Amino acid sequence: MSHKRMPKRKAALAAGGVVALGAAAILLPQAGAAPSGGPDTAAAPRTLKAADASGLASRLAGTLGDAFAGAYYDAGDQRLVVNVVTGDDNDVVVRAKSAGAEVREVDNTLAELAAGARTLKSEAAVPGTAWAVDPRTNKILVTADSTVTGARWDQVESTVQELGTGMATLRKSAGTFETFASGGDAIFGGGARCSLGFNVTAADGAPAFLTAGHCGVAAEQWSDAQDGAPVATVEEAVFPGDGDFALVRYDDPGTEAPSEVNVGEQTVAISEAAEATVGAQVFRTGSTTGLADGQVLGLDATVNYPEGTVTGLIQTDVCAEPGDSGGPLFTQDGLAVGLTSGGSGDCTVGGETFFQPVTTALEAVGATLGDGAGAGDGIGTGEEPGDAGTGAGDGAAADETSAPPATH
Repeated sequence: MSHKRMPKRKAALAAGGVVALGAAAILLPQAGAAPSGGPDTAAAPRTLKAADASGLASRLAGTLGDAFAGAYYDAGDQRLVVNVVTGDDNDVVVRAKSAGAEVREVDNTLAELAAGARTLKSEAAVPGTAWAVDPRTNKILVTADSTVTGARWDQVESTVQELGTGMATLRKSAGTFETFASGGDAIFGGGARCSLGFNVTAADGAPAFLTAGHCGVAAEQWSDAQDGAPVATVEEAVFPGDGDFALVRYDDPGTEAPSEVNVGEQTVAISEAAEATVGAQVFRTGSTTGLADGQVLGLDATVNYPEGTVTGLIQTDVCAEPGDSGGPLFTQDGLAVGLTSGGSGDCTVGGETFFQPVTTALEAVGATLGDGAGAGDGIGTGEEPGDAGTGAGDGAAADETSAPPATH
């Protein structure tokens, strides 16, 4: 792999984090809006950015205890909606409103929803199914792909009916749930093609990157060119099971690994990892389809791939295709959210796509991400437009000309 020095022009763009997304949107960080109203309206829902809403949801989950039944971001009104089960404690509504959230009283507690998910795991974990809690409906959304037919469909349907219409809903997907690794031109290992997710710093300070776990178990060594010499070696990989992530260490300890994502001719600076929020807009890039955007639909999702069950994923409506596996999911203001795992559909007809949370992966492998992860060159940075870029390009992914911006 040839390491090229990042030109000053490109470095400035990365630091600014202002990136064009073609016809889809403009990836432009929005200024944080002040809470609406003055002291007399302190209990009114606050106007929040999605990242701030995630932080508020985490705080309320701690302060409301068992009364907290999930939350989601209303992108239209820029508000955090918090579900609560009041029981005998009506004070929880007051506390949630005082914190700046919009409050909605619901029937199902998180404990009850978790119990329902355990029932699905024990009675309906057939390949081609997936489920996640949808806080907007306060139910478990169960999806079965096109391979789930006959007795297997009956098994899933009867389990959902057993849980009841107030607890779970079932729908059919036209596609097939699969991991998004394929043969082609991105990062290469053992005949497979994947995409680099995020450059990170390993626990011992060495440069490394995150990608999908099913890529990490497919091959031990990875190259930035098809049939090229290895440039990185898998240190740890999880798939299937409690996640889909891998830590891949650069073989050259002097490799500079910039904390950024390439989205075409420009880059987005990545400042830190963050939790996903249902309802928030997110962006994904990958070596096959380039840039796409969409919305988070569910958290702590379980997917039953043909290779086995994977838990703890993020469910979205962002499209992806084979070869996009491992690519980064991030927000408009440069927060690392996920790594592409798999799903159904494609970028023509759409579908469901699942992502490994970056926060969970970092904690598991002891790595760090953000400004401290390094800056300069490495897999993912090129001198001129068309050179490799982190997450989409020919070194960390395909050449930019093969990954045009999506046109949603």
